[in-house]
Amino acid sequence: MENFLNLYFTLFFLFLCELVFAQKEEYSDYYKLQKKYENRPENDSTVLPLVAKYIQKAKKEKNYQKLVLGYKDGLVFSPDPADKLKYADSVVCAALLTKDHEMISNAFMNKGVVYYFNLKKYKLALTEYLKAYEYCKDSKDQYHKNRLRYLIGVVKSYIGYYDEALAEFKNTRSFFESEIKKDLHSNLIYSNRRGYFNSLHQMAVCYRNLGQLKTADSIVYIGLSATLVNREYNQEHGYFLKERGISEYFREEYDRSIKTLESSLKEIADVDDFAWTTVCYSYIGKSYKKLGEINHAITYFQKVDSINEKYDFILPEVRNNYVLLIDYYKKQRNTDKELYYTKRLLLADSLIAKDFIVLSSRIHKEYDTRSLQEDKSKLERNSSRHGYFIALLIMLAIALLIVLLVRYRIEKKIRQNYNQLEQKILNKENSRGNKVVVIKQSDKVEIEGKIVTDIIMKLEEFEIARGFLQSGLTINRLASTFDTNRNYLSQVINDYRGMNFNRYLSELRIGFITEKLYTDKKYLNYKIETLAEECGIASRSNFSNLFREINGIRPVDFIKKRQEDNRSDYT
Repeated sequence: MENFLNLYFTLFFLFLCELVFAQKEEYSDYYKLQKKYENRPENDSTVLPLVAKYIQKAKKEKNYQKLVLGYKDGLVFSPDPADKLKYADSVVCAALLTKDHEMISNAFMNKGVVYYFNLKKYKLALTEYLKAYEYCKDSKDQYHKNRLRYLIGVVKSYIGYYDEALAEFKNTRSFFESEIKKDLHSNLIYSNRRGYFNSLHQMAVCYRNLGQLKTADSIVYIGLSATLVNREYNQEHGYFLKERGISEYFREEYDRSIKTLESSLKEIADVDDFAWTTVCYSYIGKSYKKLGEINHAITYFQKVDSINEKYDFILPEVRNNYVLLIDYYKKQRNTDKELYYTKRLLLADSLIAKDFIVLSSRIHKEYDTRSLQEDKSKLERNSSRHGYFIALLIMLAIALLIVLLVRYRIEKKIRQNYNQLEQKILNKENSRGNKVVVIKQSDKVEIEGKIVTDIIMKLEEFEIARGFLQSGLTINRLASTFDTNRNYLSQVINDYRGMNFNRYLSELRIGFITEKLYTDKKYLNYKIETLAEECGIASRSNFSNLFREINGIRPVDFIKKRQEDNRSDYT
């Protein structure tokens, strides 16, 4: 027996060793492939055939973790943004197969980065970041969490929530700064230092947009000093130079601003950040205009328009370029150019209204609708063949802006009310069908203690058994069921439930149906009349009014939001 056990353990040990060495050999094959290209620069398409081999090997072996890494490499080395997005989708699909929440979170975040940095689709980017956030709630990877927090802050900043974005960047700066001081691998130090510099840069942008220029300048000084010493961070140095150049423009140091911004462009161009490039061009153009060199200024304003047209994109910060171009060609009496840039301005307003709903109303005032309509009348006399088209564009732009603003405000209010109600449901504060809050007894009427205790026990049994679902229930009927009189029952409900009988019954019924709508999907398909019957309320209108009064949201809106949440859980 002893010899048998020894032989068994020997064979088992050899089997384990074989597995370990086989696994090492397997990993070494991936490593050998990746080693051939890991130090190549981003967007180097010549690497893609090697990446394809890596992906093919992972697919064949159904090694989903390696497949995720392969698709990520494809994303990094693809120069075309459309291809990057395809690889990002593949990363998400492969990550979902691993069922590893941290890997899935990272995949959604990478897709968001493509939307934000390469395509400048801010709403889509934010959607991916929020998905990533859901998957990383329980993660212990603080670096990933703070990187994600930074990216969400960037999107908030671009759509105008500067105060909220600033709070995010302050937190990420503190985290990355603390990580730099630790004894970590050089690659981790590099990544954390980049996170620190990028957080500083975004803080400067927020402070500038909030009008706190001195604070922004002090942050830019810190960033420039640190990145100047270490030239590994040329991209970050370029962003700090950009902010210094903009600050010099506001200080009316126009010659210096032009030189600083041109220097920043050399480093920003290396990463093809066309959004910040348009900002640099805009301030260079405005500086030339202040210096009286109008031809140089117009050249830079036209460069901004060329980039906007190429990428079908505009930042609100450069919208004023079109106003300046229109004014310039109006003075030149060049009707065709004035008409062209008027159309471009209207199109820009349409883009801004879609992606920058918070900022659109404020920006729109810089070149308001009235002046556009007046200019349109003049242009129509000189260019009658374009007149109807301009009028249509103006009316569409105004209508779109109004519709978007009204819809945004209504949807925002509904979402706030829904979130508040959802929190109450989760905390079981509104569900009186399960547990009703007992308040302190008043001294209004003295009832024999034994009677009070008996009524309270029967009320609790009534609530647990959901007796309140009976239609046509009255206080007289309930008192008869409890074998007590109406006055005693009414007084106990007032003293121990804090409301009269009708309100008590309504809150129990609405609480019951609200919980059902939240937890049982089949209720979401019921008509309002059916929901009213389910909880014992006689009429549709009475049900809707009570639901809104108690929950702060109409039943149809609550159902719609709940259905949206359920769909998002499966996307």
